[in-house]
Amino acid sequence: MELIGKALTMSDLVSYQDGSVVSKTLIDKKIGTVTMFSFGTGQGLSEHTAPFDAFVQVVDGEAEVIINGEAQTVVAGQMIIMPANIPHELKAVKPFKMLLVMIRA
Repeated sequence: MELIGKALTMSDLVSYQDGSVVSKTLIDKKIGTVTMFSFGTGQGLSEHTAPFDAFVQVVDGEAEVIINGEAQTVVAGQMIIMPANIPHELKAVKPFKMLLVMIRA
């Protein structure tokens, strides 16, 4: 699907698959990436760190995001920034979709 120059609904860019994480890279440049993800219930990304801040916007569903051991619930319409070099993880409380923006600095 061609993405450039078209009005698209973010939640339609990736589908849910039970028991799986699905991703679609929308932009991949030297300065950063923009990726859509969908997570089935209970699926997530295990604890890790990244060398850059990560901007996450939940576009559907609900996730638990843990940053440096502190859990927060993030729901559709909300966003959270996971800071560089700080351990973080996330898990689908129920199926959810998110837009992840990473800008390399």
